Amino acid sequence: MIESSKDKKRVVVAMSGGVDSSVAAALLVRQGYEVIGVTMNLWRAETPVSGTHCCSLETAEDAYRVARILGFEHYHLDFRKEFEEYVVRRFVSEYADGRTPNPCIRCNQYLKFDFFRERAKAVFRADMVATGHYARISRNEQTGRWLLLRGVDSSRDQAYALYALSQDQLAGTLFPLGGMSKVEVRNLALELKLPVADKPDSQEICFVPDNDYRGFIRDYAPEVYKSGDIVDAKGNVVGKHDGIAFYTIGQRKGIGAHGPVPSYVIRINPERNEIVIGAEADLYARTAIAEDVNLINRERIESEIRVEAQIRYNTNASRGIARMEGEHLRVDFDVPQRAITPGQALVAYEGETVLGGGTIMRSELGVPTILEAM
Repeated sequence: MIESSKDKKRVVVAMSGGVDSSVAAALLVRQGYEVIGVTMNLWRAETPVSGTHCCSLETAEDAYRVARILGFEHYHLDFRKEFEEYVVRRFVSEYADGRTPNPCIRCNQYLKFDFFRERAKAVFRADMVATGHYARISRNEQTGRWLLLRGVDSSRDQAYALYALSQDQLAGTLFPLGGMSKVEVRNLALELKLPVADKPDSQEICFVPDNDYRGFIRDYAPEVYKSGDIVDAKGNVVGKHDGIAFYTIGQRKGIGAHGPVPSYVIRINPERNEIVIGAEADLYARTAIAEDVNLINRERIESEIRVEAQIRYNTNASRGIARMEGEHLRVDFDVPQRAITPGQALVAYEGETVLGGGTIMRSELGVPTILEAM
């Protein structure tokens, strides 16, 4: 256990070896915090992922070099067991159940802001933890609740992937980059002569080589190979598939069935081991319903709330009405949404503030609850 300074708050920064977490650490040093950098060892040493991924050996070396330049200690912590159990296995099982997961959300929820935070407190006596996410945290002085806000740079905003954070996790976390743009972050890295200033961002799942998730699932869980029927919207068998884990809602290429017009995966029926295909128009629905709901800016939703809501990471939020149906979050969108996908996150916002979100269970055709002109 490392003794902390009596006159400085100690912040342990999760350092992936990229420019974002490096600049986050630099800003905290400037602000007078006692900074410790920690790189999490997340994936198997015997099957390393190369390149700029946060699981690679190269990224850990980059984090160490940055820490040396900025003048603080850098350590490694082993989270391979937790990462495999809470992120990788769930990733595979969700696909096997016909859903399309977002592993980054689960990594944030369980690894970075749960296990990592607890280890930082126990080992380093950390007062706070910090990451390089583009999001902001504030507090509602009237209600006392901690709030999660979108990052100022809308092109980099990561609040969507952080919706599952609890009040306790938000209270103990810093996001130094929330008020900055990516251009400003890179410029500061250049000013500080950090070796990662021009390092490209990783756009892939960190534990999946070459972004080939189907190949990863085949190697990790060959038992998901289970042939079944591909049917059209009327139930007619039009082809065969090798396993529902290799399909996602909205998919067009590589379906294994052809027709006179382009076909898309419009539904996956795991109980029947069946892929349903149809026209693009069949992908649109007005209503998304989510489970495992986490609310942030309020304790409960008592009535209908006007929101903007997002159904996947790389889409814009759309206007709609949110309400609770028992334990589930329901959003009725003003206009139909394309490919509302079970397993993805449904996240609702009130202005810049995250209302909350959950994991999409299903979509419904629905009807508009208000005039679209409003």
